[in-house]
Amino acid sequence: MPSDAALRTAREQLVDLARGDGFAGAAHALIDLPTVPDPRPAAILILFGVLDGRPSTAETQASAVSRDLDVLLLSRATTLRAHPGQVAFPGGRLDPEDLGPVDAALREAREETGLDPRGVDVLGVLPDVPLAFSGHVVTPVLGWWRHPTPVGVVDTAESSDVFRAPVADLLDPANRGVTVLRRDGREFRGPGFRVAHTTGEHLVWGFTAMLLAALFDRLGWTEPWDQARELPLVL
Repeated sequence: MPSDAALRTAREQLVDLARGDGFAGAAHALIDLPTVPDPRPAAILILFGVLDGRPSTAETQASAVSRDLDVLLLSRATTLRAHPGQVAFPGGRLDPEDLGPVDAALREAREETGLDPRGVDVLGVLPDVPLAFSGHVVTPVLGWWRHPTPVGVVDTAESSDVFRAPVADLLDPANRGVTVLRRDGREFRGPGFRVAHTTGEHLVWGFTAMLLAALFDRLGWTEPWDQARELPLVL
């Protein structure tokens, strides 16, 4: 018989994680990265929910992960100076008029995807994650899309795509691997996820993939996958 924890819905497990209840070590950052001196504050929205009427065909071992559970992502414009073409969560720097990370994450999500923040239930925030490369400290805001609204690219100078990523597809071992970034004689390895779309597939890597992988691990959703499989990284 499944345990009580296994019978919790995805939303309930995400609430527990945001509160730091029911998960060992949940009060600590999902990713252990070096601190950043004088960082600029930023926030991202990690938004789960039933985002459309197209359920995944994949099955997962985690009972909380239904076939229609999705997470909202976007692909950054290839013309941007920072992280061009990378898949990311909606988000950005805190503006002076923002009341805090939650306000900033919802504002950025509205500006980048067109969603209506009134339909989003904020479940809580996770501990800040420092990003030495960009000089930011990022607050992940966990959300649940209670009343989904249409989303899409708002500004082509900022984004090239806004899309649902079925969580079951992300967890599918066939879609997981590692990305290897070789630069200045050094090698950086990290998790990667492939997400199919109508004309090909998105490769989720870097900071976004690290957060997703750590989040899935903490929730107990991760399935065994081939950590020796390298996913081609085109920069």
